Amino acid sequence: MSSIPDTLARLEQTIAQRKGADPSSSYVAKLHSRGLPIIARKLGEEAVETVVAALAEDRDELVGEAADVMFHLLVLLSAKDVSLAEVMAELDRREGVSGLDEKASRPAE
Repeated sequence: MSSIPDTLARLEQTIAQRKGADPSSSYVAKLHSRGLPIIARKLGEEAVETVVAALAEDRDELVGEAADVMFHLLVLLSAKDVSLAEVMAELDRREGVSGLDEKASRPAE
């Protein structure tokens, strides 16, 4: 079994390689060709499906939907030229900080 960072790094690399491919031959290229609103909407759909699977207490379905969310998140990050390393650095920055304290430190919306 691969380690989590290795699997995500390989997936990020695959998405980067397929980003500019022929949309008829690559799902990643097809998403990118349709634009950011479609990519964002697809991520939202997958997130909702993940919540539904969790509430239905279907473990196998939850695992599959969680994988879909992670994949589509990486596609979205790719579309915005945000690397997984940047996201991981932000998680590292937050490590050991109370979630309540971290949220309180953000600018008011």
